[in-house]
Amino acid sequence: MLRLGNISVLVVSSVDATQEVMKTHDLIFSNKPIFGSDEKILVGKGLAIAPYGEYWRKMRSITVLHLLSNKRLQSFKAVREEEIALLIQKFKESSLLSLSVDLTELLATLTNDVVCRVAFRRKYGDDGEYNFKDILDEFMLLLGSFDIGNFIPWLGWVNHVNGVNSRVNRVAKWFDNFLDKVIDEHIEDRRRGRNGCGEKNMDFVDVLLQIQEDDNIPGFSLERNGIKGTIS
Repeated sequence: MLRLGNISVLVVSSVDATQEVMKTHDLIFSNKPIFGSDEKILVGKGLAIAPYGEYWRKMRSITVLHLLSNKRLQSFKAVREEEIALLIQKFKESSLLSLSVDLTELLATLTNDVVCRVAFRRKYGDDGEYNFKDILDEFMLLLGSFDIGNFIPWLGWVNHVNGVNSRVNRVAKWFDNFLDKVIDEHIEDRRRGRNGCGEKNMDFVDVLLQIQEDDNIPGFSLERNGIKGTIS
């Protein structure tokens, strides 16, 4: 057992202990601490920040059965193939011009483009209104950064001085506005009948909106914040 400021931390360093934590007593360890900055950045009410309980189980069921099923993942095969073909074309063009390529950057862009098309139906890059990649980089940086206030609460004021709080608030507000706009665009497209050609062309937002409209899960209603939390 370690003590990190006000937080007690259990270190699991053997196979037997790991099995006890992850399998035998998994329900006891199912809830993880969610700190203030993480809760701000991870907008909505998704699996990442929901405590273990009935809501978490319903959201997990929706994710596994409707978003990450084999059938759903197969429906995005064309998206993956198209984006990989575009990447290969970039390699060819760079080769013909004897230009070097930043493989890390290109693979990150590939991942971003595939995820955006699967979740939102369209790509968001560095240009235009969203400047998506820069914001996403900032999001990941803040999500993985050390926040001393999480472990020593009386030092939380440090984040006001070093600018972390303002960065967290800015990114959280941007993502919240972005997801609202994406959802509103999908609602309008569905109203006008422009959301593709049937179920197999539905992206994640379409699927979640359909579940919200059907409202056929006993004792559960998928709210807008639940949709935002799932796709963020």
